[in-house]
Amino acid sequence: MGFTLDNLKPAKGAVKKEKRIARGYGSGHGRTATRGIKGYGARSGSGQKFGFEGGQMPLYRSIPRRGFKNPFRVEYQVLNVDQLEAFDEQVTKELLSSKGLISLKKGPVKILGRGNITKKLKVIVDAASQRAIEKIRAAGGEVELLETK
Repeated sequence: MGFTLDNLKPAKGAVKKEKRIARGYGSGHGRTATRGIKGYGARSGSGQKFGFEGGQMPLYRSIPRRGFKNPFRVEYQVLNVDQLEAFDEQVTKELLSSKGLISLKKGPVKILGRGNITKKLKVIVDAASQRAIEKIRAAGGEVELLETK
C-alpha cells in the first residue's frame, strides 16, 4: 500500500489523549487535580521563580560579582590599512558596508596601521590610529575623521 498525503496517519500508539485535569472523579484526575494535599504546590499561583533552590541560597546570589563593565565604552569596528588597498580614490563607511567589511548598525569604524598602502586615498571614518594616518598620508592620501556624538 502506497502512502500519499491524503492517507497519512501517525503510528499506532503515537498519539495519546490529552490529560484533562480537574474535570471530576470520572477523569481520574479529580479532587486534588494532581496537586497533592495541602502545601505550597497545591495553592493557586504557586510555582517557583527562576533560580529557586528550595530555600537554599541560590547560586546567583552566593557567587560574588567580579569586575566592572564600563557602560560608556566605545566598541570600534576595526579595519587595517592593507584592507583599504581594494578601494579607489575615496573610502567611506557606506562603501565599506557595501563591500561587507563593516556593519553600519554595529558602531564606529577605526582604521589601524597593519600592512602597507600604495594608493592615494581619501579615507572618511570615525577614528584612525596615528600609524594608520601616517601610512595613508605617506601614500599621498588624506584622512578625514568624522565628529562623534
